[in-house]
Amino acid sequence: MASPPRLRLLGGFRLELADGTAEPCRNGQRLLAFMALRHRATRTVLAGTLWPEVTEEHARGSLRTALWKLPRAEPPLVDCRGDSLQIAPALHVDVHLLVGTALAVVRGCGPPPDALSPPGPLLGEDLLPGWDEEWVLVERERLRQLRLHALDALAEALVRQDRPALALEAAWASVRAEPLRESAHRAVVSAHLAEGNLSEAVRHYRAFRRLLREELGVEPSPRFTRMLPERLPAPPTASAPAARDAFLTGPRCEAVDPPPGPGRSWTP
Repeated sequence: MASPPRLRLLGGFRLELADGTAEPCRNGQRLLAFMALRHRATRTVLAGTLWPEVTEEHARGSLRTALWKLPRAEPPLVDCRGDSLQIAPALHVDVHLLVGTALAVVRGCGPPPDALSPPGPLLGEDLLPGWDEEWVLVERERLRQLRLHALDALAEALVRQDRPALALEAAWASVRAEPLRESAHRAVVSAHLAEGNLSEAVRHYRAFRRLLREELGVEPSPRFTRMLPERLPAPPTASAPAARDAFLTGPRCEAVDPPPGPGRSWTP
């Protein structure tokens, strides 16, 4: 039995058919990506979105050409019924798996107790990197927000399941995606507290507080502050043991500062 066709949009465009990888033309890629994200659309919407700077007649002609040039598959990758077009239900799209997984987590259906790592789809890449069309940017941000909310919810669920190590994995994935997102840092602190590691929780809180001050000139929310004891231990002085001083103020603390440049990323 032939394997179903697969379309990858996270991390880049890739179409796999039963007889191997297919390489549609650029307009064919745009057409398949749009249809996979929207599931169905009218010819008018498709033509106007994909070719917004030409006349309607020209746009519809470009749409017909793109449809004609699509790789042949059985059933067709795009089902055309009059003015309505629909992506083939048999086409496996990685974005659909990401959305389904994320929504399940957000709704409270967390990972099974025997899961050894957070669900893979939540740790994936961004939608179609390098594509800068408006409809792609909107969908990319929608998926980014959905993934971040799912990672935060997953970390909280794993803490409740008394699985702090996996909770940290989910929380750090959220932190790497958006270093200034407080909810992700709360999840990190929550996991440390669940393990009884108050010093780790305090260190992380202070590091995030410094990051917020430097980047935005604001303080963590009262909700975050209330997670820790009312009177936090004072930072170590110069006379404190060297090991403790390095723990709270050395490279591990500095790691939360994002490196300069537009491609900021943050790893624990």
